[in-house]
Amino acid sequence: MGSWKAFFFSPFLLWSQSRGVRLMFLLLTLHLGNCVDKADDEDDEDLTVNKTWVLAPKIHEGDITQILNSLLQGYDNKLRPDIGVRPTVIETDVYVNSIGPVDPINMEYTIDIIFAQTWFDSRLKFNSTMKVLMLNSNMVGKIWIPDTFFRNSRKSDAHWITTPNRLLRIWNDGRVLYTLRLTINAECYLQLHNFPMDEHSCPLEFSSYGYPKNEIEYKWKKPSVEVADPKYWRLYQFAFVGLRNSTEISHTISGDYIIMTIFFDLSRRMGYFTIQTYIPCILTVVLSWVSFWINKDAVPARTSLALMEYGTLHYFTSNKKGKTTRDRKLKNKASMSSGLHPGSTLIPMNSISLPQGEDDYGYQCLEGKDCASFFCCFEDCRTGSWREGRIHIRIAKIDSYSRIFFPTAFALFNLVYWVGYLYL
Repeated sequence: MGSWKAFFFSPFLLWSQSRGVRLMFLLLTLHLGNCVDKADDEDDEDLTVNKTWVLAPKIHEGDITQILNSLLQGYDNKLRPDIGVRPTVIETDVYVNSIGPVDPINMEYTIDIIFAQTWFDSRLKFNSTMKVLMLNSNMVGKIWIPDTFFRNSRKSDAHWITTPNRLLRIWNDGRVLYTLRLTINAECYLQLHNFPMDEHSCPLEFSSYGYPKNEIEYKWKKPSVEVADPKYWRLYQFAFVGLRNSTEISHTISGDYIIMTIFFDLSRRMGYFTIQTYIPCILTVVLSWVSFWINKDAVPARTSLALMEYGTLHYFTSNKKGKTTRDRKLKNKASMSSGLHPGSTLIPMNSISLPQGEDDYGYQCLEGKDCASFFCCFEDCRTGSWREGRIHIRIAKIDSYSRIFFPTAFALFNLVYWVGYLYL
């Protein structure tokens, strides 16, 4: 019985065992496939990283040092590039940080610029995966630099804080870029015949100091001149209109030199002088007409008005001088006349005393008339013989005529003045 059961169930046992083996084999196959896919992905990632490393290799500091040492080996910075072969071409461009102030007295102006020069030096070519060497001012003195100077400069200052404001770039094809920041006091001869409605073109000229045209040629780069925002400039009385650049050749005994010039066009602001000069002067003139409406007998009022006019004019004239000059003059006046002080013009008038007592009256000032004071009223002297052959004009009529004549003359003067300045 037992042997029969074993014979009967043995095929089923074998089939179930073989099925389990196949299942285990299938699971093992899937696991190995996943491992192979992961390994392939890892290999692909490594391949991508390796490709990137090949395209952008890392440059070590030692490599840059080796390049610089190889460039400077046997390099003579006293000789310009391509000497004896062809002229060296210098491309220039300027970035204007600020302009001003303009000094009309010394005929100069101040300008802050970044001056850039570009040229080719075949001795500085190098083979490397690095396209450009970005260097600071320490390298400037080791290579040849153009001897550019500013011809109309009275004083020039290079900026050295915190380090020298100089930049140097060397490309692998031998191109060199050199920039530096400068503050220049340059000459600007102002034409003041149209003051204060004048316009000026202040130049900034530069060229080579020792190399003539057949050795160095200057050219403008595009764009040649760029400017910062003019609203931060210290032009004060002037407004920036525009700029232009030019190139010309100067013929001298030592050779022909190329001169590069930038013209900065400036116009004077009328608002400043309108407030500071024109309006006060016009009001002063108009104020002087008030005396024509004051009664001729009101001597103190006329005198006070005249003194006020004098004081106003004195202020405008003396305000142009320096404080030191005014102090020196005041001290000299004080030493010459003790007790006098600024504004002491009133003292001589106040010190005049009218005659006192009956003895001072009754002297003959006109024929047949006794005067009660030093000054005679016209009506009291009307019948004197001194009037024979003379024109008789009343003081009241002079005032009435002046009320029309002086304003009309002043209006005509302003008409001619403004038409001549603005349109002629």
